[in-house]
Amino acid sequence: MKRQDIKELIIATDAGREGELVARWIMAAAKWKKPFRRLWISSQTDDAIREGFAALKPGAAYNNLYDAAVCRAEADWLVGLNVTRALTCKFNAQLNAGRVQTPTLGMIVSREEEIQKFVPKDYWTIRANLGDYFGDWREAGGNSRLFDFAKAEAIVNKIKGHSGLVKEVRTEVKSEPPPLAYHLTELQRDANKRLGFSAQKTLSVLQGLYERHKLVTYPRTDSRYISKDIVPTLPARLKGMMAGPYADLVKPLLAKPLVPTKRFVDDTKVSDHHAIIPTEQPLVLAALNVDEKKLYDLIARQFIAVLSLPHRYNQLTMVTSVNGENFYSVGKVVIDQGWRAITSRVVERDELNSSDALPEQMLKLHKKGESVKLESVKVNKAKTKPPARYNEATLLSAMESPGKFIEDEELRESIKQGGLGTVATRAEIIEKLIHASYIERHGKELAPTSKGKQLISLVASDLKTPELTAEWELVLANIAKGKDSKADFIAKIRDYTIDLVRATIADTTVYKADNVTKTKCPLCGKFMLLVNGKRGKMLACPDRACGHRQPEKEKAFGGLRTSKHESRMNQKLIAEYSDNNSIGSNLGALLKAALDQKD
Repeated sequence: MKRQDIKELIIATDAGREGELVARWIMAAAKWKKPFRRLWISSQTDDAIREGFAALKPGAAYNNLYDAAVCRAEADWLVGLNVTRALTCKFNAQLNAGRVQTPTLGMIVSREEEIQKFVPKDYWTIRANLGDYFGDWREAGGNSRLFDFAKAEAIVNKIKGHSGLVKEVRTEVKSEPPPLAYHLTELQRDANKRLGFSAQKTLSVLQGLYERHKLVTYPRTDSRYISKDIVPTLPARLKGMMAGPYADLVKPLLAKPLVPTKRFVDDTKVSDHHAIIPTEQPLVLAALNVDEKKLYDLIARQFIAVLSLPHRYNQLTMVTSVNGENFYSVGKVVIDQGWRAITSRVVERDELNSSDALPEQMLKLHKKGESVKLESVKVNKAKTKPPARYNEATLLSAMESPGKFIEDEELRESIKQGGLGTVATRAEIIEKLIHASYIERHGKELAPTSKGKQLISLVASDLKTPELTAEWELVLANIAKGKDSKADFIAKIRDYTIDLVRATIADTTVYKADNVTKTKCPLCGKFMLLVNGKRGKMLACPDRACGHRQPEKEKAFGGLRTSKHESRMNQKLIAEYSDNNSIGSNLGALLKAALDQKD
């Protein structure tokens, strides 16, 4: 960029807001003042790149997009930096806040509060044995739960001794379309549910499959679709997978022309990068480690499933009336396994809790009006369950689609495309919350710590929910379209930041550290805090004027490395409290003697 013979620059970073920002910052750092144009492509194939270079756009056409990116970066910096400093100084603790991190923590804390406040209730369900099938009682509105045992008992007494009448028989052929291919968040969700991988681990393993083995496409994508120019490459990608357990799954697809559906091929839903799919690179399973094999298996099976036939089945639904009470039965007969022979969907606990679906059974077809014998009837007691804690899979879903936490319809629409964080940053945000001791892992679940709960009680309400992100995204989208002013947005953010800092300073809430240890600081005598350091757990003095830190398992003396500040403090103590008898001792002994003398 410094060469005099270079007359023009072509920006070829990611086709998106953040990609534009990266390029412009590099140009600014290099003091580039010459003309530049923009390469804007949605895939990395040779044909797509050639077409993109044949249709380069003037760089100025993306000035509004750059302005929106600058606004996002500056606003995040202003709010995060200043609120973090205000919290830390006000409460004398390592506290930080941000536009994405804090509402994510807020969702976890809010869920925990729901769980703590939840009061379980007893309820009863009724199941009738009707000979070669069973039926579950439901009232007219479809509810199957009875919260009054006396009512359940009354229904049982009402139907005892009566035969049943098949009141309704419905047979439907149903079709379940194949899933979409993975984007990063969906892959992280599935890897967490099926493999127990953290979001960060999934990204790390995926990066290896992409960079080192060249077996999958770009990882940090937010699209589950491919563009039309990728369709001709699909047979070559399938041929590259002809190894191990995938050979038999791929052969039927290659035996006939591939006709991907519009559900999977959609140029309008591909911006920076298309879905994560296998490349044409021949698969050598022996070159992969255990985790890489597991993650590749998810991607490969999802890709094959996408190109497979729908799952088709006959669903039989029967309603049996026994003395005026209705019992429902559902059966399923598979016509064609289709894509479900390749992979399946994992059901979340929250879905199970809220679902009132009828259980499937091997159901023999009966005729409408047929009489059946009531063999027996059983009342089952159960308890309502609280909402489940977030795990990484469900938290990623909430971060991707936080609209249900927003009441304003316009704001809810504005956040649909973005969510909290990006596909590339969500895993990092979760890890930051854990490292800062705001949340902790309980098995697969994520639970807030006392520190995390307290932080949510300390920060302004705007920072606890996704509304702030939604408001920003609405304005940023307008700035990118040239409808709103960059200067006005930044001015409002500066005023907003001042208000946040003032509110923090004026807060009368008392913060109580829950990480206080029984170890005293060797310099000032205050009880030290257990904190996360770059090399593991550290003991830190709560007095910032002292600033002493030491590894958790290392003694205060004997070879401990000290900072320049700590060295000055040590020398001051030695000069003030040592006597002539201490001359000639090592530093640790001198400091220990000085502290003893001080005490």
